[in-house]
Amino acid sequence: MRVTCTINGEQREADDVWPGESLLYVLRERLGLPGAKNACEQGECGSCTVYLDGTAVCACLVAAGQAQGRTVVTVEGLSGDEEGLHPVQEAFLATGAVQCGFCTPGLIVAVHDLLARNPAPADPEIREALAGNLCRCTGYEKILEAVRMAARS
Repeated sequence: MRVTCTINGEQREADDVWPGESLLYVLRERLGLPGAKNACEQGECGSCTVYLDGTAVCACLVAAGQAQGRTVVTVEGLSGDEEGLHPVQEAFLATGAVQCGFCTPGLIVAVHDLLARNPAPADPEIREALAGNLCRCTGYEKILEAVRMAARS
């Protein structure tokens, strides 16, 4: 089947998609958007977090056909038409919250989502919002620092 949707503001098509294929696979392998990472394939780690019609979802749990006619925003599209990085991405770099980088795209989308809902979250709110994103490298303190920095900008 063919899947047509708007990705990062641009209409895109993927052909020969089989019914059980995930949105994550289509984004990475068929459309060349490697930002969302394939880690657990069970929606447990958050590494593949993207927006689907404005709602943060684990792309590994979304069947590609469910994206038909919908809007997807990946970490690559967070800055929109702006030049450079989104302030959340800049905060992750500035604070050293990026280590191996595998969890980073999903965390950035989750932080972007949090700050859109709550521009000045307290630490318990940040921790709750990021509970679905696993990181094996940073110990989370630098990530919390990045969220605080992005919230101030």
